[in-house]
Amino acid sequence: MRGVLALLLLFVSGCVGIPDNVTAIRGFELERYFGMWYEIARLDHSFERGLSQVTATYSARDDGGIDVVNKGFNKKTGTWRQADGKAYFVVGPDIGRLKVSFFGPFYGGYNIIALDTQGYSYSLVCGPNRSYLWILARARKLDGDTLAELINFAKDAGFETDRLIFVEHE
Repeated sequence: MRGVLALLLLFVSGCVGIPDNVTAIRGFELERYFGMWYEIARLDHSFERGLSQVTATYSARDDGGIDVVNKGFNKKTGTWRQADGKAYFVVGPDIGRLKVSFFGPFYGGYNIIALDTQGYSYSLVCGPNRSYLWILARARKLDGDTLAELINFAKDAGFETDRLIFVEHE
């Protein structure tokens, strides 16, 4: 039984990690990150498959954590899907490493690896491994030069940027 518990703890803790040779940003200011972000691009995964008009909204929780609301439109069904979650810092409030949960006690890594530190207008986020990557922006579209810089940054960090899905926003 102890072995199973140890493996479970190792698995759960590994889910909030950060990929090798990838660094979360320092000097993070949570209050500036609050509000709505548009998903510009992502690597494909089952929980957002087929969704367009995807947004993520972050706000303060009473317990010091962060409320997370992800929302997207499924064109096939003509319906909106929403996932409500919570997030907490992994290291400290000035480092862009968080753990986020949409399913009870299970957390995944939310690592901010690039950020517009002047205006907080765009963000590059990865999960615990290179299978998860998001480009977020405060506007529905990101200018071409900035988008190219973020894609090149992610490619240099070992992400399969040729597999990015660019999200439609109406």
